[in-house]
Amino acid sequence: MDPVDFDQLLKAYQSLWMNRRLWQKDLSSEEILRATIQRDLLDELTHPRLRKTPYEKFFIASKRIFDSTLPIEEKLQLQHIYLEEMENVKKM
Repeated sequence: MDPVDFDQLLKAYQSLWMNRRLWQKDLSSEEILRATIQRDLLDELTHPRLRKTPYEKFFIASKRIFDSTLPIEEKLQLQHIYLEEMENVKKM
């Protein structure tokens, strides 16, 4: 795989989840992307009684990524970051 361009991956993420707010200031693109993915996996933007498990959210995100028209390299890189963040969520 090529080196990760987090600025480009953040744009790719935003193209798939257009309504997601990325409000962190003074953070790198990598930190913003990872924090946003972790928040997605924990379903923090949903009311607690309606939240899905991290596994369900991972599956939904994976499907959305691979069903998209993004270049395959971006799909794989996004999926890899989701996988890394899923590992972090499991440790919580």
